[in-house]
Amino acid sequence: MTDIVVLHNPRCSTSRAAVEAVEASGLASEIRNYLKEPLSRDEWLAVLAKLDAPATELVRRDPNFQRSGLTDDDVATVEQVATVLADQPLLAQRPVLIRGGRAIIGRPKSVVPGFLS
Repeated sequence: MTDIVVLHNPRCSTSRAAVEAVEASGLASEIRNYLKEPLSRDEWLAVLAKLDAPATELVRRDPNFQRSGLTDDDVATVEQVATVLADQPLLAQRPVLIRGGRAIIGRPKSVVPGFLS
């Protein structure tokens, strides 16, 4: 049985730190590289239903966001965020940790230990 799922980007140091913390915790985990194994729109909706933050915070506002031609109005609702992330997983904040009925964005790194305990 899996205790925790980590949506992980191995190129991100914050995401790598979260995976290390999960492994050190001894919890049974599933580490999912969401770039190689993208989540469907329905899977993103399930994550967003558990997220301890507004859905729009799960979308990175980086140069990829700008290049995509998106604006904040395009990611204002849960449904919009799920659609955008299913189409463009690179725009997802990382890492995302899912445990039971809760999910968090693992930024800053300091939020991860409290979520694991």
